[in-house]
Amino acid sequence: MSQFSEAALTSKAWPFEEARKVLKRYEKAPPEKGYVLFETGYGPSGLPHIGTFGEVARTTMVMRAFREISDIPTKLICFSDDLDGMRKIPGNVPHPERLEEHLQKPLTSVPDPFEKYESFGHHNNAMLRRFLDQFRFEYEFYSATDFYRSGQFDKTLLRAVEKYDEIMKVMLASLREERQQTYSIFLPIHPETGRVLYVPMKEVNAKDGTITFDDDDGREFTLPVTGGNVKLQWKPDFGARWAALGVDFEMYGKDHSTNTQIYDKICRILGHPAPAHFTYELFLDENGQKISKTSGNGVSIDEWLTYASTESLAYFMYLKPKTAKRMHFDVIPKAMDEYHQHLRAYPNQEAAAQLNNPAFHIHGHNVPNSDMEVSFSMLLNLAAAANAENPEQLWGFIQRYAPGSSAEAHPGLNDAVGFAIAYYKDFVKPNKRYRLPTDLERAALTDLKDQLSSYDGPEDVEALQSIVFACGRERFDPMRDWFKAIYAVLMGASQGPRFGSFIALYGVQETVQLIETALNGEFVQT
Repeated sequence: MSQFSEAALTSKAWPFEEARKVLKRYEKAPPEKGYVLFETGYGPSGLPHIGTFGEVARTTMVMRAFREISDIPTKLICFSDDLDGMRKIPGNVPHPERLEEHLQKPLTSVPDPFEKYESFGHHNNAMLRRFLDQFRFEYEFYSATDFYRSGQFDKTLLRAVEKYDEIMKVMLASLREERQQTYSIFLPIHPETGRVLYVPMKEVNAKDGTITFDDDDGREFTLPVTGGNVKLQWKPDFGARWAALGVDFEMYGKDHSTNTQIYDKICRILGHPAPAHFTYELFLDENGQKISKTSGNGVSIDEWLTYASTESLAYFMYLKPKTAKRMHFDVIPKAMDEYHQHLRAYPNQEAAAQLNNPAFHIHGHNVPNSDMEVSFSMLLNLAAAANAENPEQLWGFIQRYAPGSSAEAHPGLNDAVGFAIAYYKDFVKPNKRYRLPTDLERAALTDLKDQLSSYDGPEDVEALQSIVFACGRERFDPMRDWFKAIYAVLMGASQGPRFGSFIALYGVQETVQLIETALNGEFVQT
């Protein structure tokens, strides 16, 4: 428990609200297992994606908040359901035809098409772990295959046999009548073919801990439920895993919310209190459609990290997790700038405000200083005005604006310069739409050019902004029409920066030349 404990107990930041729910479970006594367990699950049928990052990042934020209000040790488990059968062949693997004979086998029994690991499941688990390690998440990795086969799950599986009818009653109530006829919570793994079978049970023997079934050819088999011979259907597996591990907190997307009662009931039947859980809203693409890893809409994690920092993505994940959010490329600049605004605010805040600051939930007590002498949005506008193709072009302007700044002394800003150029090339430059000024706009821009040409004061943002205002004040009502004209005529954009700040960064005489070029119609011709 830290120096912020008192403020943490009343903080309205959502990770603290969730952490207090977890702490309430142990008001009377600490957990017998000696720690509070946070879990996040992963289906290793494909590569990790941005949703995987979000789930682990958010769970980490809750765990960090818990540590502020309790001395009970914590643990985060990332659980891979790699005993699941391969239902279809992924389209992005080499020699997919070689996998056809392995359909319905557990992923850890399917050969690795990349020929690097023991199995396809092991390959995807390695990708997941590399992914989590890249972002320095603190976690323990669990493989369902090892969990079932090592005996760690045996006690819970035997209890599931004893409580079979009770668990089946929970499940059958959620199924259509046709599905009820063949459903079983147990999926035997065929002792000869190695395939995961979806077959009804002929007998479930609680005394012997076995199940009896006919395979697809009508042959009868009896198998122990222990030792990895059988796996649970995914919904019962959720609740059983909670019970076996003693999970205290797990979050998942809204698409799981209708199953929460099922998971909870099964966990309780198997002898463990249901964990606290948190349901988050799903991300939407630019058209308001749910992001899907199969359809490839929205932004991938590699794409985000091409144009912005990891921390800006973590910040985006922190924001209003119970609100559906568009996750398209146009949210990136705002996320970058707001993240750095919170970094700058943090050192001067009281403890309560720091605990409500997203920077704390991203970094804990090691919140770094922002070295962004120029905002990301301003870098984008600078790149647009200068048609920048490399970082050196932008650094020339930055160093004149902020003497003493350098790529070496300002690594965060240097990264942002690279991100801004990449973003400009891919999203800003292709969408520039210049237009000629109206007569009124031409008069105002000419006035601005003339005043800047004769300006001999310091490149002070407020002084320059006053000149911009003066040129438009008597001509435009509302004033926003004046700024819209500046952005459209000079930058080929519908919106832009505070123009006095832009002039100070870009340079007074450079801005004069920019206006002359626009008034001559050269941007439109180009």
